[in-house]
Order: sequence, then C-alpha cells, then structure tokens
Amino acid sequence: MESQFGIVDYVVLAAMLTISSSIGLYFRFSGGRQKTNSEFMYADGRLSAFPLACSLMSSFISAVTILGVSAENYSYGTMFVVNNVAYAIGVLISTFLFVPVYFNAGVNGAYQYLDKRFGKATRLTGSVAYSFQMVLYMGMALYAPALALETVTGMSKFYAILGVGLICTFYSTMGGLKAVVFTDVFQSLIMYAAVMSVIVVAWIEKGSLSEIWRIAESHGRIEFNNFSLDPTVRHTWWGIILGGTITNLAVYSVNQGQIQRYISAGTLKTAQNSLLLNWPMLSCLSLLTSFAGLAIFSKYARCDPFMTCKIDRSDQLMPYFVVNSMQHIPGLSGLFVSGIFSAALSTISAAMNSMAVVTLEDYIKPLYKKMRGKSFPEHTSLYAKLVSVMYGFVCVFFAFIADGLGSVLQVSLTILGVVGGPTVGLFTLGMVFPTANQPGALSGFITSLLITFWLGFADKPAPIKLPTFSDGCPETTFGNMTLPQLDCSSALNTKRSPDEYFYLYRLSYMWLSVFGFVSCVVVGLVVSWVRNIFGKKSLKRPDPSLFIPPVAFYLKRKYQINERFLEETKAAFEMKDKIAEDKTDTEELKPCLSVSA
Repeated sequence: MESQFGIVDYVVLAAMLTISSSIGLYFRFSGGRQKTNSEFMYADGRLSAFPLACSLMSSFISAVTILGVSAENYSYGTMFVVNNVAYAIGVLISTFLFVPVYFNAGVNGAYQYLDKRFGKATRLTGSVAYSFQMVLYMGMALYAPALALETVTGMSKFYAILGVGLICTFYSTMGGLKAVVFTDVFQSLIMYAAVMSVIVVAWIEKGSLSEIWRIAESHGRIEFNNFSLDPTVRHTWWGIILGGTITNLAVYSVNQGQIQRYISAGTLKTAQNSLLLNWPMLSCLSLLTSFAGLAIFSKYARCDPFMTCKIDRSDQLMPYFVVNSMQHIPGLSGLFVSGIFSAALSTISAAMNSMAVVTLEDYIKPLYKKMRGKSFPEHTSLYAKLVSVMYGFVCVFFAFIADGLGSVLQVSLTILGVVGGPTVGLFTLGMVFPTANQPGALSGFITSLLITFWLGFADKPAPIKLPTFSDGCPETTFGNMTLPQLDCSSALNTKRSPDEYFYLYRLSYMWLSVFGFVSCVVVGLVVSWVRNIFGKKSLKRPDPSLFIPPVAFYLKRKYQINERFLEETKAAFEMKDKIAEDKTDTEELKPCLSVSA
C-alpha cells in the first residue's frame, strides 16, 4: 500500500507528541515536583471532576476501541452498538454502589480493600491477576497504533511500537498522575477530531449521512434486534448487556487505575460526578466510532479491500480508508494518526501508573518491611518512577508478540473478560455478602479464573462475517491487457466449520465475563457457607464500611436492633435480679417482724 504521509501530517503528529510530553515536563517542574508518592500516584487528592471525567473516558477508549469498533460495524454490523446500554448500567452501578465503598473504607486502592475485607492472601492473589491482565492489555493497546502508523505512513511496526512506548513512558514517569490526567484531556479532543474526520470525509464523498446509512442498511449492516438466547451467537442483546455490564464493572468498579483516579478526586462527590460526566463522553465517542465503521463501509461496499488482498486484518480498515480518501488533504492523515496515538497513550499511561501503584503497594512495600524491619520511605517517588519505566519496557515487549493474536477488539475484550469477570465476582463477594470469607473468596476466584482461561484461550471457530463484494472494483490494466481482480475470499474461509468444535468453545466471547462472575460468586458462597458451619467461627462482626450502601445500611440497622435488644435484655435481667434481691431481703426480715409482734 503506497503511503503519502506528507510534511504537514508529520508536523501535526509531532505537535501532538510534543504537547503530550510538555505536559509531563510541566508537572515535573511545578507544584510539588512529583517528589512524594502521594503527589506522583494520587495527585495529592486535588483533581476536579472534568479532567478526571476526560481521563476516565480516554483511558477506556483506547486505540483498540477506535480501530476495533469501526471494523466491528464494517464486518459484523451494528449489533455491538447495544454495548452503550451496558455502559450506562455499568457506570450507574459503579457510581452509586462500588465507589462509595472505597471512600467509606478509607483505602487508596482496590487490593488494599481486599486486604481489609478478607486478608493478605486474597489481596496478593487479586493483584497478581490484575498485573497479568494489564500487561497483556497494554501490549494490545500499544500494538494497535503501531498497526495504524505502519499502514498510513509505511513506518515499520518495530519503530512505531518503540516510539509510542518510549514517549508514553517518558511523560508518565516525569509527571505522575497529574500529567496522565491532564494529557488525557488534550488527547480526548484529538480522539474526537480523528474519528470525526473519517465521518466528514465519507459524508462529503457520499453527499449525505443518510446515504451512508442507506448503503449500510441495503447490505445488511444495520441490526439492533437480535434477542436470541443462543450463547454461541456472537452478539445478542443478552450477551452484550450481561457481558458488557460485567466488563464495564471490571473497568470502572474494581480496576486499580480508575480507583486511583477516584481517590485523587479527594471527595466522594467529586469522584461520582467525574464518573457520571464520563458516561455521555464515552457513549458519544463510541457511537461516532461505530458510525465511522459504516462510513468506511459506504466506500468499500462493492470493492472490499479484504477480497482484493489490499489488507489482511480488519484492524487495518480505518487506516486504509485514510490512505485512500484523506491523504489529498494536508494534515488530515496526521490528525488521524494523532488520534490513534492519543488513544493509545492515554490507555497505556493510565495502566503504567496504576501498575506502579500495585507493584509498590502490594509487592515492594511488604517485602521491604519484611527484609528491613521498617516501613518503606514515603517521602520519595523514585521507586514508583523506576517501576513505571520497567512496565514501559514490558509493554513494548508484549506489543511485539501481539501480531498473531487476531482482531484487536475481540482479543482485548477476551483479556478483559478472562480476568475481569472473576475479579468483579471477587469484589462482589466482599462488598455484597457479609457471610463471605477468605477461603470462599479465594476458592471462587481461582476456580473462575481456571474456567475463563480455559474457555477464553481455547481454539475457537472464526466468527462469520457479513457478505462482502468486489464486483465494483476498478479494472486493472497492463498495457492493452485487462488483468483479473485478485480474490482472497477463499483464503479467508479455510478454517473448520463451527459445528466441528466442542460446544463450550463456540460460546461468544461476550459470555466469558458472565461465566467468570457467576462461577466466582457461586463457588465463593458455597465454600464460605461450608467454612462457616464446620470451621472456626469468627466472633468479629463485619464492618459496615466495607459493603455497598444498601448492605451497609442493613448491617448498621441489624447491629442497632441487636444492641437495643441486648440492652433491653440486660435491663430486664437486672430488674429481675433486683426483684429477687428485694424478695430475699423480705424473707429474711419476716422472723424479725414476727418476734417483735
């Protein structure tokens, strides 16, 4: 594919990267200069709702989402748009049920909560699973923009991965969480502009937005009414709502990176406002990205680049459209690549910062105290910065091995579902069920992880794409000869029939998080029940501050009733004892009274 990335495009891309790096430098040399762990990791709890909302949105919408969702709507139709309903459910549950717990419990992170609720073993198990998940996801998030840069500019994926990884590591390490959040504000605008540029160019080419919709509808791309109960169907209302909600809870309710942002707000109200403000931002960009996929389809409806061997991955569709339709306008290609870079930088920087916190709080500090016999020094952020640099290199390494894993969207959602579902189940056991204990929580979590890893990474049938066509492609001539069009469609359909696979391997990836969540909660409750009956009973009452507000209210009310009952019972016994004493005194006085008479 011939690239025409011009000087203006490079200037636009360089400007975006320079501004992102400058924000990191600004926060490095302003304020407290990121010298303490509190400022580096939590911004001293002084961030306001709007920048936090932008950061929550941009760290969720990665380059994986922009490239993957547009390709999803192109290849499989609009059914995935229903996920916006799951966004709403997930955000509301997170805002009013999960987030208050972290403030009421007085913790600075997700896994510190697990320590207070269950114990150190659960905390360590949860943080190890999170670390594994985020390392894999960071690799995919870095690979996606490298793929776009290679397609649009012709730059090697090797240098693209290395460049994005180093820039992200630089500003995350220099400026801490403040730099990450305020860079996210700038990068959110760039992401919107990049997606809008694709839609506007297609709009101009087709003459109207309604024409884009008509072409998509006439080719079977518009679908919102799949209510099938069959879990092997890739996208249905039930699979997307249930699976999407749990995946969103994994991101917004129990993800260390997002909880770190809530704590940096300083107050519960600010954290809740930022999460609610993030919701329309997130859905708006998601809907625009979905429509961008239809806009791209309007150009290639009768000349699919897969069938003509122009591209070999669905994630290359949007970059390929940029090469075909936008490079004659100076700067637009640069804007698009900047948007993809921005999406990647915001996601990776958030992950790196949260991984630094988890590594420092859950691994280094306990080990330091055990070896040195004293607490870890809090007055310096050097160790947190070194850990961030380490994860930058780890992220680059995993990006290099992501090439053979398939669609970036499906692989990324599989990674989130495999660990996210069990993690939501683990925190649900802690925050919703007072009878749950550490043996039950660990048993449920480990069992569900084994199930989701088995189902998530098993050999699965390739998803069946909607029909594509190449009958509208222009003829290729060589001299006076007309050459036949290349047809790669047969090469794309060489895998086994889905019916040849074991039934559980045919389940939609959207159900992974559901199975992980349900299996964790069910096994956890059963083991906890058995342990409570046959094991040593704990005399300690559950702390209401460690539970979601409705359960906390119930526990407080229960304790008040029990305490009132105990006080009344105690008073009744005291009264009974007093009456008995008075009766005894009367009996003793009777002989004396009879003598005197």
